[in-house]
Amino acid sequence: MKSFTRELWFNTDKKRQFINITPTVEELLAESGIQEGFVLVNAMHITASVFINDDESGLHYDFDRWLEEIAPHEPVSKYHHNCGEDNADAHMKRQVMGREVVIAVTNGKLHFGPWEQIFYGEFDGQRRKRVLVKIIGE
Repeated sequence: MKSFTRELWFNTDKKRQFINITPTVEELLAESGIQEGFVLVNAMHITASVFINDDESGLHYDFDRWLEEIAPHEPVSKYHHNCGEDNADAHMKRQVMGREVVIAVTNGKLHFGPWEQIFYGEFDGQRRKRVLVKIIGE
């Protein structure tokens, strides 16, 4: 069994942003040479997420609105965590959207269902953060 590890780095322009990282993960899979196995993609920061869904701008807009409804940024004073910080909402948004995804690898390709893509979700951006990509298989 082989193992391949890389880290992706992000510094988003916006506080909240969704980035399709599928092409990058596909490039790393090709570089790994692994034909059968699994890919783990993991947000390494507690205010960011990795998730799988459709790459459709209306859906991303809806995600952002929905997350802001269930964990609004303002007023920052409503969160106990925000003593000296202002990102409690980002922690909650990450909890909802998830920490990581695992994708099967079949014949050297990501084994997706229809429309599935991998996204990095940033909820407290404009600073440098990383994502782990770990590919295991043969």
